[in-house]
Amino acid sequence: MNTLPARTESNPAHARTLLLGLSMAQLVGWGSTLYSFAVFVGPVETALGAARPQTSLAFSLALLTEGLTAFAVGRWIDAGHERAVMTGGSLLIGAGLIAHGFVTTLIGFYAVWALIGLGMAASLYSPVFAVVTRRFPASFRRAIITITFLGGLSSTVFIPLTAWLIHQWDWRAASWTLGAINLALCVPLHAWLLRNAPRRAPALETPDDDTDTHANLSAHLRGPAFWRLGVFIVLLMAVTAAVPPHLVSLLRESGLPAAWAVALPASIGVLQVLGRLALFVGERRLDEHVTNRWVPAMIPLALLALLAGSGHAWAALLFALLYGMGNGAFDIVKGTVMAQYVNAAHVGALNGALGLPQALVRAAAPLAVGLLWAPAHSYAMGLGLLLALAILGVVMLWSGQRHA
Repeated sequence: MNTLPARTESNPAHARTLLLGLSMAQLVGWGSTLYSFAVFVGPVETALGAARPQTSLAFSLALLTEGLTAFAVGRWIDAGHERAVMTGGSLLIGAGLIAHGFVTTLIGFYAVWALIGLGMAASLYSPVFAVVTRRFPASFRRAIITITFLGGLSSTVFIPLTAWLIHQWDWRAASWTLGAINLALCVPLHAWLLRNAPRRAPALETPDDDTDTHANLSAHLRGPAFWRLGVFIVLLMAVTAAVPPHLVSLLRESGLPAAWAVALPASIGVLQVLGRLALFVGERRLDEHVTNRWVPAMIPLALLALLAGSGHAWAALLFALLYGMGNGAFDIVKGTVMAQYVNAAHVGALNGALGLPQALVRAAAPLAVGLLWAPAHSYAMGLGLLLALAILGVVMLWSGQRHA
């Protein structure tokens, strides 16, 4: 018989420690994978003699691996295995980054990013959102907003940090350093913080929980709200997956000074935190359903600004403002809509069920943007594709809310 631990919400000191530790691990996990890749691209292409589509494929493989394993990860977390899952994920990221520093061929480059993708599936936002939903059943939305504050600074910290490490040493030593940080910080944090996991979130238990099994989960998966919200998440995740690995190159090729091309992506992290802070402060004053409906719309507006004003400083600044705040808020929306509009007890499996379609579009999007790049028009065609996907995704969110 499983004995549930006391609710995390009833112990404020433990809750603060848990959220701070998980936030720190997210900062390192995101920064050393998603955001470091954009800085590694140039040096790796030079060292391996690779072209942009070839390096883009490595990142797509990481996202594909992440997505293909997402459903299994979600089921394991729903079953109470969060400590093993997230500790193992950080271990894989650390080992993958260290191996990354030794690669000498494209095949090796692809292999290490597939390994890193497996670690990302087990340790980044999707699993940690499921963990927080289970441990804070009465206030999971506020806890998720809190845990993303530090995570939102990933680009602010790790884009300049990775660039500095490469400048001081080289890209191989930079990769070894990032791997060591994951092994020394994230692995012990997850192993220590995630002890005594509840088998299910206490506030979500109901008298018919014994019958809320695979059949009930299947019914939720077939529902109209799930599929509309799923399309919204999948399409917006494709957009937000495609932008980071190309962002530094995109800004450089748009005519902006080199310093801007590093500073603006770094500023997006701060703006993500501001977007989340606005949600945190306004949560008790604003209708959360209205907020859910409109804040993701900042992402297509950001892409439209960049397309309309290509090469102009005002467009780059407006893009950074809208994309940063919109992406920060989108992380909260995608992390909570399944629990709010579909079912909270199965949130890990529901989000994990999006793994395959999400993997396919997230793997394809960075590669497609790389393939659409050409000297004559730079990233214009790729940005147009991302804008269309973002608009369709926002429309599906609105439709999903109406069917909830």
